[in-house]
Amino acid sequence: MESNIAQASVLQALSKVMDPELGKDLVTLNMIRDIRIDGAKVTFRLVLTTPACPLRKELTDNSRNAVLAIPGVKEVIVETSAEVPAAKKLPDKEPIPKVKNTIAVASGKGGVGKSTVAVNLAIALGKSGAKVGLLDTDIYGPSIPTMMGIHKQLETTPDQKILPLNNYGIKLMSVGFMLDEETPLIWRGPLVMQIVKQFLTGVAWGELDYLVIDLPPGTGDAQLTLVQTIPLTGAVVVTTPQDVALIDARRAIKMFHEVKVPILGIIENMSYFQCPHCGEKTEIFSHGGGEKTSQRYNVPLLGQIPIDPKIREGGDSGKPIVVAEPSSPQTEAFIKISQTVAAKISMLNMCE
Repeated sequence: MESNIAQASVLQALSKVMDPELGKDLVTLNMIRDIRIDGAKVTFRLVLTTPACPLRKELTDNSRNAVLAIPGVKEVIVETSAEVPAAKKLPDKEPIPKVKNTIAVASGKGGVGKSTVAVNLAIALGKSGAKVGLLDTDIYGPSIPTMMGIHKQLETTPDQKILPLNNYGIKLMSVGFMLDEETPLIWRGPLVMQIVKQFLTGVAWGELDYLVIDLPPGTGDAQLTLVQTIPLTGAVVVTTPQDVALIDARRAIKMFHEVKVPILGIIENMSYFQCPHCGEKTEIFSHGGGEKTSQRYNVPLLGQIPIDPKIREGGDSGKPIVVAEPSSPQTEAFIKISQTVAAKISMLNMCE
């Protein structure tokens, strides 16, 4: 059918639609592709920077309305897809082949639920459609095999690359897959670094949008060596609201600042308990600590996760809450955090 609508008019209209997080218009960001005009109908692809984009609906509606405002346009079809941009190359660090972005999940101390957050963050990112891996670098206390409900022997490719295991759509690697559950690991620092490097470059990860890396708790020599070796896109710091955890979280923030790793934000775990019977909130471990820390260090507060027995049960049973109860408020909290993390990575990668 003949059409008087020009492709240039469509691009002109869409160049007025801004991505509020990236601060540029959709045309400049190369997010508009494959424009097709059929009479009064316009179809185009809106390519988001992450499948977990929290602005998907807003950007889709705004771009559709912009094109509908062109004289003669009666129907607009917006097809959404996503292409996760790769992190900028770090000249002093060896990149992990085919892995676009690496997210460190850290804590200043143990016992704050760091691994629980890492597991549920990885699965939440995977549920959005992203290709995700989860690497357990907590060599002395590997908990990912238990939390992800998988205990199998590792296999290798013909060229001696280790094949990651897979559960819930997430590629997994942990030293826990090499040991039985009761064997202690008594290794010195250099050997630990050797195994971590093997996990980074000697594993056949394949194409990944995000590799979530569960770091050992604390801010000692081992942690510092790890973050200086691993090419990290950004870090997430997990804390709880009480003062002793926050002091240690601040040390973790300073450690990442010193090694020039961008901090994507703080997650306040065990933030409050909500009674399942009456709905009343009780702040067992104090109140507002995560928010105060985020303001003090100018680091975003990504979200607050409540204390809930189901989160603990999910970790113990090998069926994390995001899988076990996909419509629960706790899962919703993890999904929102994953969207914010993905958006912040896109901002780092797309902005100069």
